[in-house]
Amino acid sequence: MADPGRVAVLLSGRGSNMLALAEHKRRELDRGYEIVLVASNVPAARGLVLAKRLALRTWSKSHEGMSRDAFDTLLDSVLRDHDVELIALAGYMRLLSDNFVTKWEGRILNIHPSLLPLHKGLDTHRRALVAGDEYAGCSVHLVTSELDSGPVIAQAEVRIRPRDDPESLAARVLEEEHRLYPIALEEYCRALRQAEGGRDGG
Repeated sequence: MADPGRVAVLLSGRGSNMLALAEHKRRELDRGYEIVLVASNVPAARGLVLAKRLALRTWSKSHEGMSRDAFDTLLDSVLRDHDVELIALAGYMRLLSDNFVTKWEGRILNIHPSLLPLHKGLDTHRRALVAGDEYAGCSVHLVTSELDSGPVIAQAEVRIRPRDDPESLAARVLEEEHRLYPIALEEYCRALRQAEGGRDGG
């Protein structure tokens, strides 16, 4: 049985997707990933409280007063100190520097609340309603230097109802995020392990 992928979850808020990732197959031995660190640029983030309740290691530091490159250099050092192999962004509300993204190319996943390439950026649910879309949803994608433009590895659709407003639509999309993200992360970790095993065997 292959060792699970060592994952760090980055968050800035309540941590609901972190919780979904942490609780996925929690009591099973055959897991595709293990969360070895939950990190945040917001020391008061509720997600850190949840992580500590789950006995997960946490790290936090405010980015205030630091340049983006300086903060990301510090973050990179912390991640490497914990032997992190893959990063899962879960409500991390800070753009990563190009330097950081390049260092971790192919190893940063994000969950975005739209059916990419539609509605990149913020306010996705209102924009989907204004556009008259039949479906909203969420996408798990690889992070690149261009916002919400990396390859999509998984999606889930949510049909928009006639009486939906941004809040009701957001609540249903979030349910799909909690279902989709752990599965996508697990499959991606297993694929990485298989690829690395193939290279080692060659």
